[in-house]
Amino acid sequence: MDYKNMKLKIMTGCDRGLCRGACGRQDHQLNTYDWLADVPGNAESTDLVEVQFKNTRKGYYHNVNNLDLKKGDIVAVEANPGHDIGVVTLTGRLVQLQVKKANLKSADDIKRIYRIAKPVDMEKYHEAKSREHSTMIQSRQIAKDLGLDMKIGDVEYQGDGNKAIFYYIADERVDFRQLIKDLAATFHVRIEMKQIGARQEAGRIGGTGPCGRELCCATWMKNFVSVSTNAARFQDISLNPQKLAGMCAKLKCCLNYEVDDYIEAGKKIPSKEVVLQTKDNDYYLFKTDILAGLVTYSTSKSVAANLETITAERAKEIIEMNKQGEKPLSLKEDSKEKTDERPIDLLAGESITRFDKNKSKNKKRNGKRNANAQAGNDGNRPGNEGGNKGANKANMPKNRGKQQERGGQKNNGGNPKNNGGNPKHHGGNRKENDPNQKENSGNQKENA
Repeated sequence: MDYKNMKLKIMTGCDRGLCRGACGRQDHQLNTYDWLADVPGNAESTDLVEVQFKNTRKGYYHNVNNLDLKKGDIVAVEANPGHDIGVVTLTGRLVQLQVKKANLKSADDIKRIYRIAKPVDMEKYHEAKSREHSTMIQSRQIAKDLGLDMKIGDVEYQGDGNKAIFYYIADERVDFRQLIKDLAATFHVRIEMKQIGARQEAGRIGGTGPCGRELCCATWMKNFVSVSTNAARFQDISLNPQKLAGMCAKLKCCLNYEVDDYIEAGKKIPSKEVVLQTKDNDYYLFKTDILAGLVTYSTSKSVAANLETITAERAKEIIEMNKQGEKPLSLKEDSKEKTDERPIDLLAGESITRFDKNKSKNKKRNGKRNANAQAGNDGNRPGNEGGNKGANKANMPKNRGKQQERGGQKNNGGNPKNNGGNPKHHGGNRKENDPNQKENSGNQKENA
């Protein structure tokens, strides 16, 4: 199949009944869902258009030429100086809300859209983009030679190549006046410096978080909210800096996602300082499960001893009883322990390698059986000398035992003094044993 000459159509959005223009994602980040896209007259309600450039930079422009613009169109917009190239990400009434969120105080900040990008514009655009990486490396070396305490994280060229934006990170104020002169003399473009934070840098570069998904700041987050360690405390998370920090070395933005639910659920949990008194003992709060509404109490302040888990409602009932001077029999309701309603795990006490052990035993047994069967087959084969020799060797110890018993009986019965140590008698005994040896050889022939 000829793929080069095929006419392919790029589809945007989804096909599940929603408008195709609403669900599209341009540049894979900071996209706004246009839930008014299929409303008649939405595009004509305002001439404002949202345009996105490299990474997280967005701008808002007037469609003064009444162009038929849709999400995903590449347009040439007004810049200072020259023009820039961007992608349309939103049209219609929602753009007005986005302008308010961007806090554009002056109407002069909203410029015009010139036209839909032409092939000539795209050639200049790609040529300018190809120089960004090499420019960033050179600019870092220039800043290092000047001894500036700053890091240039990214460089963005304007669509026509007449201007370059340098994004840098610095902990303190930096005097980069000499740096701008050196950069302008090196690259022969207009220089603009923009300071960003560590989170903005992570959003521009992108990456994968500890959760295994793409960074939120590089996909859908539109603004950054300050994150404090109180968010971790409310969720009962250990204050480990290595686990709480994200790819930007700051506190993870996702700590704020569920903190409101934890704060609301934490209001139902009794205080840690309250001690529950029963007739048998005093109980101190050991741990809590905030979302489940369960609290665990211990009879010791520092050690987990005689742990009892009850609901937050039951704990508040006991607190009210203690205030009135009453003490229940135990923490459980009606002095009865509740049964565990969780499903029973039938394989809880089993080992993962339990089948491997059985297989190894079976292999040993089968190996012994095969060895015995092989030995039997070797002995039963006709003309097999090895089997006959094995059988003869097996019978040899028995015949030798019989010879020794017979010789010993004759010697002991004939002359007991011969055992006194006369070596001559041993020769006679050897001669007497010769008939037994003959009998032995006869037995071997019979066995053969």
